[in-house]
Amino acid sequence: MDLELKGGAAIVTGGAGGIGLAAARLLASEGVGVAIWDLAGAEAAAEAIRVEFNVAAIGLTVDVAEEDSVASAMLQTAGALGPPDHLVHAAAIGSGKFGFPFTNLRPSDWARVLRVNVVGMANVAHSVAPGMVERAKGTMVFVASVAGQIGSQTDPPYSASKAANINFAQCLAKDLAPLGVRVNTVCPGMVRTTLNRSVWQAWHDQASPPDRLTYEEWSDRKIRAVVPLGRWQTPEAVADMIVFLSSRRAEHVTGQTINVDGGFVMHW
Repeated sequence: MDLELKGGAAIVTGGAGGIGLAAARLLASEGVGVAIWDLAGAEAAAEAIRVEFNVAAIGLTVDVAEEDSVASAMLQTAGALGPPDHLVHAAAIGSGKFGFPFTNLRPSDWARVLRVNVVGMANVAHSVAPGMVERAKGTMVFVASVAGQIGSQTDPPYSASKAANINFAQCLAKDLAPLGVRVNTVCPGMVRTTLNRSVWQAWHDQASPPDRLTYEEWSDRKIRAVVPLGRWQTPEAVADMIVFLSSRRAEHVTGQTINVDGGFVMHW
């Protein structure tokens, strides 16, 4: 299937690893130039993409929580690749603590998570939207989580921030649809990422020694308990949906929250 993406340019935040990197690689395989924004490892990821896919790619060190950092990266991206046609926003953090019950956390544990995951999303959207509106075209895909739909108790600040991502993406979609810009959200379920492993580590550290499980044991039990398809989702599977939503094949899709979760969340 020709996704009709060749020749465009995309920004991928959190693009040096995990779902962001998988999305950047898949976009590059479709002939899209990519700007990888991340706190670390962005240039190495961009170099690997340039070599493998023979497309333009740059890597920039960006803190999405800082408005000036995002604005500077936007100028550098436009200068190197031209105005971006697509945004994939995958940058996010968790609290690093096991939040069940929520009193395991302190109020001070919330601030950085909300600043990166919510304010960071706003910073990126404000930076990218004006150019897309001016050209009357563009796509944005925000990576949220099923945790933002079901009130996951594992990490309340993270869950709340992902719910905010879903809601703000819908606000953006309503604002921008008449102006030719589509906005959607993709919610992964259980994916083996650094963030997922940090959830296990936080649980492991507070569990009593007889109850502790290895990461493999813990994750296997959780997968069998909550995922009807009975297997991990992969960064590549999530990237498939992200890139489809960025393509002309999804030109009538906006304001949607689409799960790639093996059936974890089933809505009536």
